[in-house]
Amino acid sequence: MSSPSYDAIVLGAGAAGLMCAGVAGQRGRRVLVLDHAEQPGNKILISGGGRCNFTNIATAPDRFLSANPHFARSALARYTAADFVELVDRHGIAWHEKTLGQLFCDGSARQIVDLLLDECAAATAQDGQVDVQCGQAITDVTHADGLFRVSAGGQEWQARALVVATGGPSIPKLGATGFAYDLARRFGLKVVEPRPALVPLTLPGEELMFRQLSGIAAPVAATAGKTSFREAALFTHRGLSGPAILQVSSYWRHGQPVVIDFLPEAGTGWLRQAKRETPRQTLPRLLARHLPERLAEALAERLGLSGELIGMADAKLAAAEDRLAGWRFTPNGSEGYAKAEVTAGGVATTGLSGQTMAARHLPGLHFIGEAVDVTGWLGGYNFQWAWASGWAAGQAI
Repeated sequence: MSSPSYDAIVLGAGAAGLMCAGVAGQRGRRVLVLDHAEQPGNKILISGGGRCNFTNIATAPDRFLSANPHFARSALARYTAADFVELVDRHGIAWHEKTLGQLFCDGSARQIVDLLLDECAAATAQDGQVDVQCGQAITDVTHADGLFRVSAGGQEWQARALVVATGGPSIPKLGATGFAYDLARRFGLKVVEPRPALVPLTLPGEELMFRQLSGIAAPVAATAGKTSFREAALFTHRGLSGPAILQVSSYWRHGQPVVIDFLPEAGTGWLRQAKRETPRQTLPRLLARHLPERLAEALAERLGLSGELIGMADAKLAAAEDRLAGWRFTPNGSEGYAKAEVTAGGVATTGLSGQTMAARHLPGLHFIGEAVDVTGWLGGYNFQWAWASGWAAGQAI
């Protein structure tokens, strides 16, 4: 008996996979979407605290990490944040903007999953077809005679195009794996070493005097390497988290410090000026004007400056200013894929077309979304990459 035949098979019913299927289906293609999970869009459903930070209006190529920083330009330019917002509006989904260009559903992330499924269903009006089958664990993928054959659950399907949209290993409790990387290697593509990204960092014992501050957050400027972010940092019982830390975690490497400026608004000489203006002030009380009181006390204690400012030498105050502006933490690791929002690294872009997401040496094989070595900042950028790369592949298959 011959295998059921489609124009394209999409592996993965997440953001990128469903986007690709809907676009291709509405171009008249017959598309099969397979996913091992019991329902589509699991990662979408938990995103943004259940409200899905579905894009960012500040999307630009420089908000993405990749061994080839230019690779994402074409897809991001051809399908923009404004394009996805138009789609959201067309489906009547109310949304709001939070800080730094982040867009969220007013209601539930379920609305974005429903939007994608409705777009897939709309294929029938264009003489296309999108079949979404969940609970299908892939057992084999082969290619011969111009056809890809996919086996799952004792059944086999075939298509001239295969789109891999299975993501990376971040959040394994949702069933995330490195399946896309194994498949890429099998078909002769290289993989940039994957690592957890947008992830809390852990601190060694000697730096955990801050453990007593677990749960306290403060606005800071955090830097790893040459990249800095001004957002909130959060102290945890294991180390550092919060948006600023999640952002720099994507740039951090083992052995490197993370440098925190606790008072990024403060100008040069501010402590010495405070000594002149309020000489009877103490450092903890002064810091507490800008930082949570317990954090202010802990920093002053670590600096070893007690008593009134008038009794402190200017040289010591200058050194304290420098330390507060460049407090170095040396993480001993991260909380790993279990807590990572995304995976950095992935299928090397050197082997892919930026126009179609297809393998250069094997037309018909496409990789999209998080599986590819393109990783966005925190705040909706990774969803925009899913929409843009999925749209690009959907236009090509």
